[in-house]
Amino acid sequence: MKNQNRLLICLLTGFLALFPSSLFAQSYSITLVASFDYPGAGNSTTPFGINRGGDIAGYFLNSSGATRGFIRFRDGSFSAPLVEPSDTGNFTRGAGINSVQTVVGDFFNVGDNSFHGYFLSGGVFTQFDFGGPFSTNVTGINDAGDFVGTFGNVTQPNQGFVNVGGTSTVITIPGATLSFAYGINNLDRAVGTYTDSASIVHGFLRDSSGALTAPLDFPGSTSTEFLGINDRGWIVGRYQVGDGLIHGLFLKLPNTFVSFDFPGAVETSLNGINNAGLISGRYTDGAGIRHGFVARVRRTAN
Repeated sequence: MKNQNRLLICLLTGFLALFPSSLFAQSYSITLVASFDYPGAGNSTTPFGINRGGDIAGYFLNSSGATRGFIRFRDGSFSAPLVEPSDTGNFTRGAGINSVQTVVGDFFNVGDNSFHGYFLSGGVFTQFDFGGPFSTNVTGINDAGDFVGTFGNVTQPNQGFVNVGGTSTVITIPGATLSFAYGINNLDRAVGTYTDSASIVHGFLRDSSGALTAPLDFPGSTSTEFLGINDRGWIVGRYQVGDGLIHGLFLKLPNTFVSFDFPGAVETSLNGINNAGLISGRYTDGAGIRHGFVARVRRTAN
């Protein structure tokens, strides 16, 4: 029996030596799970962050022109519209959600002509501002309560920031004219997008130490935006190429890209991803109305 085992090991070793490891490389595919709209006639629906259980935060534009946040729960039901109490501009968005269903987003206040971030936990809204005379958008949150967002005003171009342990840090990208931070995972790795001096939009990754990987671009694209990241380092977003259309993207670092288009859509965007590979996304139809969907990315052997 020992000799047979040695023979099997030798045969297997020889087999692996004859065939390069690239033959066993992994690829990834994306499949549609479900599509949805926030209930009500004429609503345009934009899902964004998704938590580990499959709850999704987002926002919708209703037929009267008001923007309202929402939660789509894992069972497919929806929350009542989310409206921040200081929203005087008919504009409240949901953007990120963590495992305890704390929602982050932003709202507009007419009185000071500014956007403000918020946290919603246990039915209570708490306003968040980066500080100074800036508008603030909060766009992603992890399970520890660390979050990302963007601040800026008419004289200060938008800049992304990350807040870890209660301390906000500006994300400075060399050569960027403006930037936006959108997603953060439980390892405090953040993703977003920035514009360079030639007005080209790129994706970026920031690790917990502050080290940046940029630019990160979908091959052949004219614009790349990163919107979500999970604990595996899987990134989702969108890109454009010469056809002028917007396509969804998935990236497994360092360079495995997958493109995804919702069937029949004129625009597709992958906005959030959880550790199970569930993706929250939106597509735009020919009439310019947005709709939500859930998709799943899976690893497959070539």
